Amino acid sequence: MSIAEASPVPEAQDIRALGSSETPRPAISEARRIVVKLGTRVLTDKDGYLASARVGALVATAAAIRQSGREVMLVSSGALALGCKVLGYEIPPNRPDLRRACAAVGQTQLTALYEHRLSLHGLVGAQVLVSESDFDDRDRNLKLRRTLDALLQRGVVPIVNENDAIAAADLPSVDGTHRPVFGENDRLAALVSSAVKADLLVLLTNVSGVFDANPLENPEAKLLTTIEDSSVLSACTGAGSLVSRGGMRCKVEAALIASSGGCHAVIASGVDPGVFSHLMAGEDVGTWFPAQGNLDSRDRWIAYSTAIRGVLHLDAGAVRALRERNASLLAKGLVAVDGEFGPGDVVELRGPGRELVGRGLIRFSAAGVDRWRQGKAPAEAAGQSTLIRRNFIVLAPEGEH
Repeated sequence: MSIAEASPVPEAQDIRALGSSETPRPAISEARRIVVKLGTRVLTDKDGYLASARVGALVATAAAIRQSGREVMLVSSGALALGCKVLGYEIPPNRPDLRRACAAVGQTQLTALYEHRLSLHGLVGAQVLVSESDFDDRDRNLKLRRTLDALLQRGVVPIVNENDAIAAADLPSVDGTHRPVFGENDRLAALVSSAVKADLLVLLTNVSGVFDANPLENPEAKLLTTIEDSSVLSACTGAGSLVSRGGMRCKVEAALIASSGGCHAVIASGVDPGVFSHLMAGEDVGTWFPAQGNLDSRDRWIAYSTAIRGVLHLDAGAVRALRERNASLLAKGLVAVDGEFGPGDVVELRGPGRELVGRGLIRFSAAGVDRWRQGKAPAEAAGQSTLIRRNFIVLAPEGEH
């Protein structure tokens, strides 16, 4: 089916009628606050131009969700691709400043597109551009959440994207590599879902969902309809196109972040706009990641939204105390310290085999913690040997790296 022949989406009453407890996925059809991520390859055609009819159909479904009494937010890619076309680049330029310039031009194109399409349904959109620091900094993270809450509660459809015109490529990490807070819009969508306590995250892409093998290489590959743990990551490959930074692994990681925070997630095709409405009706389409946890907002921020500033290496006894006794982290379990950090920064906790144990808010500076490791309590400790209190630690699932 060509873009011009895209099927019309149902009206709001059709979506309400299809969603019920009798559907295969009632939790999806009953979701009240929904974040929808639209990927570059959903918004554009094979030549990189805007897939206008497809976008119109997807926005119409989002409008129907909003008009059915639920809240909806869009996280949109596509600015770079659209800006390249406007400025005459067949492929994105290599120079970072030119890429950012293309993204800035494309962002105006996206905003105008969504505003026009939403207005056809009597709705108002709001552009919200974010950067890594808006998630990394706790105070800014809370302000972002309150702004998005205010927009949603007033019937506005927020349209969120990274502020690519000024975005840094990434943030430096403690091991000499780089670890962005969000490296692509899939993770951004998951963090936004966490910030606003969404019930459902929908990641629309150009494939039907997650398969047990690469369907381009293996015609016998089967669609996975439900995923409940991270073991599927080992089978996920695909780095994305020149204008799309995400691949299937990025989408699966984003869906797992959302589900671990108590938000259902679905990866599904946005190329056929009708799939979106069937998904929202609770039908068995795409790959569903059921909500697995219910971390509070502070724990979600510690676990996912901020860059780590250091790593504490722990002995086996400390790891057992954290996992089995739900204990605080004491100085006596410390083996080594990496990175430069201060009190209140988030650090990573790793066990004897460098396996990931969790993350926590450290009480002392790196220099102070290293003094503990050497058996010399820092002056600011005031007789306390607790490096991280238990209620400021978020443990990772066992076996995670």
